Amino acid sequence: MLKIQNITYSVEGRTLIEEASVTIPTGHKVGIVGRNGAGKTTLFRIIKGELVLETGAIEIPKRARIGGVAQEVPGNEVSLLDTVLAEDKERASLMQEAETATDPHRIADIQTRLADIDAWSAEGRASSILKGLGFTDKEIQMPCSAFSGGWRMRVALAGVLFSQPDFLLLDEPTNYLDLEGALWLETYLAKYPHTVLLISHDRALLNRAVGAILHLEGKKLTLYSGGYDDFAKTRAAQRAVQAAAAKKQDLHRAHLQSFVDRFKAKASKAKQAQSRVKMLEKMETITAPEDAARVVFSFPEPEELSPPIINMEGVSVGYDGKAVLQRLNLRIDQDDRIALLGRNGEGKSTLSKLLSNRLDPMGGQITRHNKLRIGFFAQHQVDELHLNETPLQHLQSALPGFYPPKLRAKLAGFGLGADQADTEVGRLSGGQKARLSLLLATLDAPHLLILDEPTNHLDIESREALVEALTAYTGAVVLVSHDMHLLSLVADRLWLVKDGRVSPYEEDLDAYRKLLLQGDDKPKSEKKEKAAPKPRKASRDEILALRAEVRKCEERVNKLTDMSKKLQVKLANPELYEDKEAAIVWQKKYGEVTEATERAEALWLAALEKLEKSGG
Repeated sequence: MLKIQNITYSVEGRTLIEEASVTIPTGHKVGIVGRNGAGKTTLFRIIKGELVLETGAIEIPKRARIGGVAQEVPGNEVSLLDTVLAEDKERASLMQEAETATDPHRIADIQTRLADIDAWSAEGRASSILKGLGFTDKEIQMPCSAFSGGWRMRVALAGVLFSQPDFLLLDEPTNYLDLEGALWLETYLAKYPHTVLLISHDRALLNRAVGAILHLEGKKLTLYSGGYDDFAKTRAAQRAVQAAAAKKQDLHRAHLQSFVDRFKAKASKAKQAQSRVKMLEKMETITAPEDAARVVFSFPEPEELSPPIINMEGVSVGYDGKAVLQRLNLRIDQDDRIALLGRNGEGKSTLSKLLSNRLDPMGGQITRHNKLRIGFFAQHQVDELHLNETPLQHLQSALPGFYPPKLRAKLAGFGLGADQADTEVGRLSGGQKARLSLLLATLDAPHLLILDEPTNHLDIESREALVEALTAYTGAVVLVSHDMHLLSLVADRLWLVKDGRVSPYEEDLDAYRKLLLQGDDKPKSEKKEKAAPKPRKASRDEILALRAEVRKCEERVNKLTDMSKKLQVKLANPELYEDKEAAIVWQKKYGEVTEATERAEALWLAALEKLEKSGG
């Protein structure tokens, strides 16, 4: 259980959290929400013990492990797999000690503990997590130095997930993931065996992966049951009641004050007037809820072009003479809203570069309207902003002929007010940098806007504003995003990038999500060339055969389980470790038996399922 009791914390004289309290039961999965700058990340640092509280206390069970994603994974020559394995500190320490230990009794203790923490299946678990986050079998064995900062952040995330701390603290974990990685994480967190605290602006993640929302607002913490949509409905109802109560009190206050003002000078009414003055003094003020500052994106409107604005016939594209995508026959009109789907590495970024004229085709014919203007936004552009320049200076460089008032108006149209306009980019928040990059990408009123993960670092209010802006935008939009909420509200066409081809995806996003979670992203039309035959009723002989298969599988599991127990006893015997080579052989055999048991159990369950379906 996590108890936060009357905590107060200030930064540079500004109070972020004041006498806030909340209790989070063990095993709960909680999403933490609040405006940018409210103090969510600060709250994490307080829980981790990195910051000293002014007042109050944080109570966590003794020996409980708190884990969060490291800020950066070193670009060293250690493989991704070994980097993740090293995050289980106890296993890594025991494995290292096992290499040098000479006392047979200590070696036996080490091996017993390694068996208890399931150390022999660690490589399989670590590999599974890395694959879920988008790495291939080949990449898992590659050194960290071979990957960019964003991919290393995935390694850092894999490390903390593998170590399975008692309190898992994740701050915007999907910012470095694609749609497939985000969906995998959503499923993983829903099954995570311990307490999860998750700062996120991803509505889909907050609806599916957590069972409660912790809201940081007005320096206080309030816990709501349910996902984000339940929280939003509850909050809206509470605000409506609060606003109505405040309005009613204002009317009552005005009525009392009017009486006092009219009759306080009259002797016959003086006593009654004084009574109402006391009523006014004792009245506890009900404050109307503050309206959230309206976040906006004002995209300039392009002139209308005759369709199509882009047309491809038999186009191939790739790098260094090797095609990544082939036989592309695609058309884009100015009113299209297209979402690109496909697993990492299939070619979504390559297609985006081709569409934006950043990559030349290797073959085929691509025709663009001669007046076509294209706006391109990608996360790397946010990282390439000049940190020592202000947003106003960025615009002055891009639009040298414009006067400052007009440039400030453009910045305000993207939620960057007077203060942010004159603040160095290096001191802006991630969301403010993203808004500036979006503004720079749309300055010349593009007819086609290509957005690659535009919602990273944007809070929920900003994401909703982006949805509204894209809906009203009169140009074409091509989206790559892990934000299912954004895709579902903006995109009206889905393109699947797979196996070197780009084809329309005829199902909806929910169907695509289910296919990804099943480990298959082939369109239904490709998978079902002919209708599946109706299942026939199993014969008596077939049922008997299935029962025999179940018995056989069960016997295999029992046999392996007995073998595993005997090996555990053998590994716990100190005398075994007098011969190190023999000990290593028995350790490997134990690992093999453990894996064989898992496979046998899976076959047993499959046989039971077949028997059940047969009616036997």
